Amino acid sequence: MNDPVNRTMLLVDIEKFSDRDDVEQAFLRRMLYDVVDRTMERAGIDETLRLRADQGDSVMEFIDPNVPVPQVLRSVISELPAQLKAVNRMASRGAQMRLRTVVATGFIALDERGVWVGGDLNHACRLLDADLLRAALRERPGDVALCVSQSVWTGIVRHHHLGIPAEEFHEVTLASKNGPLPAWLLGPVPASGQAAPSPGASGPSPTPVPDASGERPGPAGGTEAGPSGGGSASTSTSTSAPTAGPAPAAAPAPAAPPPAGIHFTGGAPAFGGSLVMGNQHGVSGGRVDGDVVMGSVGGPPRPGRAADGHAPADATPEQDAPSPDDRQPPGTGEAGPR
Repeated sequence: MNDPVNRTMLLVDIEKFSDRDDVEQAFLRRMLYDVVDRTMERAGIDETLRLRADQGDSVMEFIDPNVPVPQVLRSVISELPAQLKAVNRMASRGAQMRLRTVVATGFIALDERGVWVGGDLNHACRLLDADLLRAALRERPGDVALCVSQSVWTGIVRHHHLGIPAEEFHEVTLASKNGPLPAWLLGPVPASGQAAPSPGASGPSPTPVPDASGERPGPAGGTEAGPSGGGSASTSTSTSAPTAGPAPAAAPAPAAPPPAGIHFTGGAPAFGGSLVMGNQHGVSGGRVDGDVVMGSVGGPPRPGRAADGHAPADATPEQDAPSPDDRQPPGTGEAGPR
């Protein structure tokens, strides 16, 4: 095997090539060679500066490192679609073609059988065969879908060289049998694909909210002690036990009961004992505010007494004597003369 050499790699593949019959496939191969050759010629890239590998439904061009990579990219972005459109307009519907393209850089070597090999070439081939690039071509109205490797983006595209619209490239992650591959897609990301997050696009992580136990979720599913009275030190645990859910909302406090009151509607209420109308404070040895009436109140008058409960002026001593209901236990009434 020869020593590896550095090359700019242009890979071009025909969409749905295997769906065509043999006559159509032969015609599409001739069209593909013609489109690629005219694109390189219009870009000023001489045939002596190119090495070609035929892959049946695709072609690989290994371009001399003396040719600037921006020159190759500009030709693929602008000239290749124009040449393809000119060919398709003269072909029948069954003979028209659409292309997936990849531009990458890296080292390749020629083995004993004349086959180009190398890890960078394998990487470029996986980008060309990625489902996301196929979906991008399928979902856009144009006839060309372009993807560049991470090295081409870092070294060329992101610097906004003339004729290379860096703002139209989107970072994507392509699935492959060897794991996810980073790349940059020209044009919109297909709805069936997944764009990789741009560096710095995501903001700071939200502050964990303490749960009912006063703990915040910690890293790796653990917990972190919240601000409690025991100090400010924080601890974390990696136990897999489920954490307690948020505490249920506190029930609203019951409304204050209405102030006590006595309401009568009709009738002749009677009380045996004391009646207090108003507020009372300190029942034991305190004071009573309001209307205080001792004895029977509001009931029918006793025989021989007026409606206000007093005996008439001409009553006898027996009629003016208090009834058993009017007598109060010792020590409960006002102190009289002894």
